[in-house]
Amino acid sequence: MGNPNYIVTIGLEVHVQLKTESKMFCTCPVKFGEPPNTLTCPTCLGLPGALPVLNGGAIESTVLTGQLLGCSTPEIVKWDRKNYFYPDMPKNYQISQFDLPLCLGGGVPLYELAYPKDHQKNIENPGKVVELTRIHLEEDVAKSTHHSTYTTIDFNRAGTPLMEIVSEPDIDSAEEAVAYLNSLRQILVYSGVSDADMEKGQMRCDVNISVRPKDEEELGTKIELKNLNSVSAVRRSLHYEVDRQVEELEAGNTIIQATWRWNDELGQTEIMRTKEDAHDYRYFPDPDLLPVRTSEILTKVRKNLPELPHQKVERFEKDYQITHYDASVLASEQVLADFYEKATQEASSPKKVANWVINNLLAELNGREISIGECPVEADKIGRLVGLIESGQISNSQAKEVFAYLFDNPDKDPVAIIKEKGFEPADSGAVEGFIDEAISANPGPAAEVAEGNDKAANFLTGQVMKLSRGKANPKQVTEMILSKLQP
Repeated sequence: MGNPNYIVTIGLEVHVQLKTESKMFCTCPVKFGEPPNTLTCPTCLGLPGALPVLNGGAIESTVLTGQLLGCSTPEIVKWDRKNYFYPDMPKNYQISQFDLPLCLGGGVPLYELAYPKDHQKNIENPGKVVELTRIHLEEDVAKSTHHSTYTTIDFNRAGTPLMEIVSEPDIDSAEEAVAYLNSLRQILVYSGVSDADMEKGQMRCDVNISVRPKDEEELGTKIELKNLNSVSAVRRSLHYEVDRQVEELEAGNTIIQATWRWNDELGQTEIMRTKEDAHDYRYFPDPDLLPVRTSEILTKVRKNLPELPHQKVERFEKDYQITHYDASVLASEQVLADFYEKATQEASSPKKVANWVINNLLAELNGREISIGECPVEADKIGRLVGLIESGQISNSQAKEVFAYLFDNPDKDPVAIIKEKGFEPADSGAVEGFIDEAISANPGPAAEVAEGNDKAANFLTGQVMKLSRGKANPKQVTEMILSKLQP
């Protein structure tokens, strides 16, 4: 990324809408896709005289997030007014947190599979944890939509509980930024505090980026990229912006602190406004909201800490004896992890279930462009299908045919499909006869097996499968051939 003679420093500010029934300071419901300005009240519209009331669930979710990320929580926290003037906040201030936020410190572990696929074999700092500055809780603003000659504002989003997760300038590349966002989203979804869907605006990102010559200790001038709404946009904008800043420095120009935006259509950053000094938001404690003691909240939250992705990976490796890679794939989504664990209950080999889920099920889902949550086949049927392979009732190739049929007929049972397709295994006496016939017709390979060449048995197994019309179990056939020719 960029020029090896320069050091890139990146920090992210991630805004996450919490998964609550109601808004942060009023009882209006939190929903996505409702008609504009239908989920409002005097409080979230900022009308005079309306008073805020704290959403306890949102506070607990933020503290829970902090505990999962190793943050500390002050004994007393408070809410502050952040003053600014913009149509999306009609009361001309946002209720936020300044010097006593809910969470301080902590860090986000970067999971291997969270990096871009084309970068996973070249991770420069495996096991890295990106340090956090703070997590504070505030209210979201209204949504402005800019048309050609006018702007419309939808207040349905205004007042939605919003966590702001601020990292230290601890990210070294666009690829680490991608891993940070994907890992963070994974943890948020696992814990149930947010769906963190960037397409729905539930997770939004501002990027701070600076570049400096390799021999300089002091950070370069910061450029802020605002409101990036996809992980791919973050990666592409960072690559572009690093190259742009390096070109400026190489040409002897000075980088001026400013706020830029990413133009996705043109594939380039564009200046919004220069910002030589930080905004003076004139923070002061909100007089309508009392400070909150956090000891009872912490006690409650710590009793119900969920298993995190990296913890689940370790457990899968230990309990199911599967590889680190397989465990990482299966634990990458909570729904997928739950599906796998349910499927293992129907089969004696968790490893084979893992192979089927990763290599067959996920491939089919990807081909059909549907998520594991939309999978029509129930987990126990996948486990049952793998169990039928293990018991020798069907071959692996037959199971694939059953699986394909099951995907389009999810109400069917694997055993019923096997009968319907005529895949019942041939009886042992018939298989014995087919083996004798194959050996008699192929004396050359049979002699090789007798001399100790086990691989030659594969040819004979194939002949037996033809004679049995695919009803024999290939593994059992091979074992019987070896037993017969190598007594």
